[in-house]
Amino acid sequence: MADPRGFLTTERETPRSRPVFLRLRDWREVYEEFERPKLEKQAGRCMDCGIPFCHQGCPLGNLIPEWNNLVWSDDWRKAADRLHATNNFPEFTGTLCPAPCEAACVVGINGDPVTIKRVEISIVDRAWDEGWVTPQLPAARTGRSVAVVGSGPAGLAAAQQLTRAGHDVTVLERADAIGGLLRYGIPEFKMEKWRLDRRLDQMRAEGTEFRTNVNVGVDVTVEELRETYDAVVLAGGATAWRDLPVAGRALTGVHQAMEYLPGANRVARGELDAPPITAEGKHVVVIGGGDTGADCVGTAHRQGALSVTQLEIMPRPPEKRAEAHPWPTYPMLYRVTSAHEEGGERLYSVSTVEFLGDDEGAVRALKLVEVEASGGRFEPVPGSEREIPAQLVTLAMGFVGPERDGLLTELGVDLDARGNVARDEEFATSVDGVFVAGDMGRGQSLIVWAIAEGRSAAAGVDAYLTGRAVLPRPIEPTDRPLV
Repeated sequence: MADPRGFLTTERETPRSRPVFLRLRDWREVYEEFERPKLEKQAGRCMDCGIPFCHQGCPLGNLIPEWNNLVWSDDWRKAADRLHATNNFPEFTGTLCPAPCEAACVVGINGDPVTIKRVEISIVDRAWDEGWVTPQLPAARTGRSVAVVGSGPAGLAAAQQLTRAGHDVTVLERADAIGGLLRYGIPEFKMEKWRLDRRLDQMRAEGTEFRTNVNVGVDVTVEELRETYDAVVLAGGATAWRDLPVAGRALTGVHQAMEYLPGANRVARGELDAPPITAEGKHVVVIGGGDTGADCVGTAHRQGALSVTQLEIMPRPPEKRAEAHPWPTYPMLYRVTSAHEEGGERLYSVSTVEFLGDDEGAVRALKLVEVEASGGRFEPVPGSEREIPAQLVTLAMGFVGPERDGLLTELGVDLDARGNVARDEEFATSVDGVFVAGDMGRGQSLIVWAIAEGRSAAAGVDAYLTGRAVLPRPIEPTDRPLV
């Protein structure tokens, strides 16, 4: 293990955030650099448990106690090797994952868990700085070709694994840049896009081909896809968003979160001078209390909103584990993200009744009502209706599954009871040679599950093409998420 008494003598510590008044002036990541001596002490808090439950919390099966011990021992090069042994993109998870591994940490049973996520991002950042991350070229080419449809974390993970196995891999993306939600959904202040770009450069050097502005089913027919490639991986995500069909929904100024966030990302990247939808000088209401809602909150602050209010129909979560979420499951807790630190108000147990418009057809206010859970439904509290000002409303209520029209319909793949693409234990769909990975098959989930799914689907594709299972597979048929 690392420091035998580290979990007793060292308190949990995380890096400081940049001051709010500074970070609202730019789109850079929120956290300051964590000094190496402090980080090594944090890694030393790991107990190297006989049964490391952090492995159970992590879908990728990251070798967390091993690289904690190596960091504490100042062997960062080997720590980077162990980190990359199970995770293609630790900088993505190190910035964006909610860290179910930390929720499952044994130290966290009666204390503060190890700062696993911070150790992870520090390892990979140093690995890049030191030049330890290099292209991994395949030993031999198989002559088999694979199309990966979608370039989010699941698609990228599948593509990199299959390229390294020697297959000719082409990633097809309908947007004008590679990355999926990593590119245009995740704000720059959560993950700056140079982290994504340097990985894409590594993948290109390994032999992966990227094609943008290709809408499969439109620009490339399903017949052409099947004729050109020996196998196909569907990794288009769960992009069918949940709507809110109440009175006034058609008013100007009411937008889906994924209509609002991409424009801000393009401005932050210098692709646009001004966003097509802006919060500047407006009262903003964000409907939905999850991560996407928080992304809208932080974006609105940086655009100069007059006020930001986030609505959630569920009650406010507890600040400590409830009996319904025992260790080592991921608990539903009241969390304050960096966006919430920057201002705004959060309202819980409320539901939107109506969007109210002005004489020009633009939203001016939102009518809400307090609700109480009763018999599995949310019932309005009599006399609790009220209005709040809103010139911009973003709907961040999650996604209901993959888009069915076009590619999925033309392929004829079966769907499961939830409307996701059905697959077997090899991640194969009902159509021969077509596989699925990520949210398109699992439903809306975490980035760590997306990468694990991409790696697992790649193993299924490789076995299909070569008749042998060589690539690692983090997800087994019996695996169930803890979150």
